[in-house]
Amino acid sequence: MGSKNSKGAAVADGTVQEMRAFNRFYTNLIGALDYSRHLHTPYTLTEARVLYELVHAPQTDAADLRAALSVDAGQLSRMLTRFEERGLVSRGPSARDARRLSVELTSDGREAAQLLEERSQGAVESLLDRIPEPERELLAQNLRTARGILEGGSAGTAPLARVRATRPGDLGWIIERNASVYAEEFGWDSTYEALVARIVAEFAGGHDPQREAAWVAELDGRRAGCVMCVADSAPDTARLRLLLVDPGARGHRLGDRLVEECVSFARAAGYREMVLWTNDVLAAARHIYQRAGFELVDEERHRSFGHDLVGQDWRLGL
Repeated sequence: MGSKNSKGAAVADGTVQEMRAFNRFYTNLIGALDYSRHLHTPYTLTEARVLYELVHAPQTDAADLRAALSVDAGQLSRMLTRFEERGLVSRGPSARDARRLSVELTSDGREAAQLLEERSQGAVESLLDRIPEPERELLAQNLRTARGILEGGSAGTAPLARVRATRPGDLGWIIERNASVYAEEFGWDSTYEALVARIVAEFAGGHDPQREAAWVAELDGRRAGCVMCVADSAPDTARLRLLLVDPGARGHRLGDRLVEECVSFARAAGYREMVLWTNDVLAAARHIYQRAGFELVDEERHRSFGHDLVGQDWRLGL
């Protein structure tokens, strides 16, 4: 016999048991029942989830946070009070609605969230180290399939998009894709590839991971975009560089997510402003920058990459 779901349809007992067995197996595997010991942090699993949500949406209303995490209002309020006492968050009236409470991470809160992210990433990487590369890809494909089904879709109908820190092999891909895409779409010559190669080589040759970082966007596990945050020559200024979304991956807000990640990192690193240089022909990128709050501050005609272009400087106060 099977159990009944909310719509009255029978659910095979075998499926239920397999789901429950996997939940028990994975919970024990990652040590989620003892989260603070597992990652050597003073935060519970629920507290870590709150910090994660806040660092990826640096300012949000408490009501939105409660809905996103399905946390009891009283529990969330007590948790935020503890965070506020520790200097991890600040609370005040929402800019959208004065009747609602806005929650924002402090610099200490962003540092705590970043530490949790690094340790979580390291824990999963350690877990995967003993799995051969072909089996890792099979695992990733099966996880995407399971997620798609559980979210109400089917494999392939809702591509899984994510932004992650770069890892070995990504920097070479950033050079190749930038050169290929801009040559195909705008006819830029090899001098642009040389520029990208110099930027990437300078980053790879010795950057401060507390002040500079690079990210890759993935769509269903395939590299689909990139961006970098580096220190500018001006004091307290970060520079956004090499934003790219692969043509076949557009329409999934990857560009917005890459820029959001870059801006959030710059804020957490203590920069006071972020700048970037682009060209007026890159209309899609300009729209992304405008949505993120960047303002055009200067334009200048120049001849580069085999074309007459109009260079643009954009700025965002942090």
